[in-house]
Amino acid sequence: MGIGEKKPLALFTQIEEMVEWLASFGKSQSNGVTRQLYSKEWQAAQQAVEKRMEEAGLRAYYDDVGNLFGRLAGRQENASTILTGSHIDTVIDGGKYDGAYGIIASLIAVEYLYKHYGLPRKNIEVVSLCEEEGSRFPMTYWGSGSIAGIKSFADIQDLKDANGTPFVEAMRQAGFGQGKYPQPRRADLDCFIELHIEQGEVLEREGKSIGVVSHIVGQRRYNVTVMGESNHAGTTPMGWRKDAMHTAAELIQVLMQKAKETSPELVTTVGQMSVEPNISNVIPRKVTFSMDIRHSDEQVLFEFCEAVCKEFKLITSKHHTEFSLYNWMNEKPVKMCEKVNKISESILEREGIPFKKMTSGAGHDSQVFGQFCPTSLLFVPSHKGISHSPYEFTRTEDLEKGIQLLIKVLYELAY
Repeated sequence: MGIGEKKPLALFTQIEEMVEWLASFGKSQSNGVTRQLYSKEWQAAQQAVEKRMEEAGLRAYYDDVGNLFGRLAGRQENASTILTGSHIDTVIDGGKYDGAYGIIASLIAVEYLYKHYGLPRKNIEVVSLCEEEGSRFPMTYWGSGSIAGIKSFADIQDLKDANGTPFVEAMRQAGFGQGKYPQPRRADLDCFIELHIEQGEVLEREGKSIGVVSHIVGQRRYNVTVMGESNHAGTTPMGWRKDAMHTAAELIQVLMQKAKETSPELVTTVGQMSVEPNISNVIPRKVTFSMDIRHSDEQVLFEFCEAVCKEFKLITSKHHTEFSLYNWMNEKPVKMCEKVNKISESILEREGIPFKKMTSGAGHDSQVFGQFCPTSLLFVPSHKGISHSPYEFTRTEDLEKGIQLLIKVLYELAY
């Protein structure tokens, strides 16, 4: 049998068992998973993965923020390290596959390579990143950001969760942040490979088995506030009104229409809105709504946001209202490594496996690593694109194809 060609039934059983095994830590009543950073469920999951790493012949160790690594040392002296894995934390009542699949896949792949080919030339490490989602504290990418050096202990000093527990205290209760483990910043990484469910339905709709991500989109998020004037709903003629809701409705309509005209890949979402005074028979004085804009090209993002702002000024002036913008997120697009991606593409082309070069509309740890070292993000299909939900699902056949690819990519890179 060739590289990664295990008997399908054996591999299917292993994948399914490990998915259910990891989902048992933090399993919710709705069959979802809640595993927030530094919680008891999180600690139990990391400890279980640590044990599983050691059973696979890897040397398991933590860093000082709680990232867990399983190291297969390379034969070469002073060799660099190939890092592969994903995040262990989940959103509240999330799915079984988001993050967890990348950890499971990496464990299976590295264990297979070690058993069949012995020690690699370069070091390979499986990583179970401590946090990506930002579901407990207002901080995302704490795990990968700490490794890349773009997050530090100074960033968490004043953060608290919804129950008022300080970030620092939660970290210490879990046994981290006390200098017992190595500092998280790394300088030895050759590259990072992340295998992840798509969390969208493009691959399933197009009948593709694998997505090879070229870019992770940039994101701009705003709060838009429209100020008008409250007045009586029955006695104020339409032409005399300064209606914040009427203005906001037209702003949103223009935003959506302009997005459709700009680029098929540009997406924008208004997901939150508040109205004041929020009374049925009073003309709204103030409306605040969110605006989420994403595209893989920074110039397209910039020009779209500039054009929208000009349109907003004209519309608010027409309605005798005013508006303000608060830009609270400005993440630039991140390009994945073409050289590493080419390894996957060559394998897929050679084996006749249908794949798609695509952008990722969601953020991932690869977005952080991609600014730090050569990075490749690979997708397997998500059924109906459902994610961050107990109904998140990917067929075992698709999970297996992703793992087979990961085995071959790691072989090319490390052996």
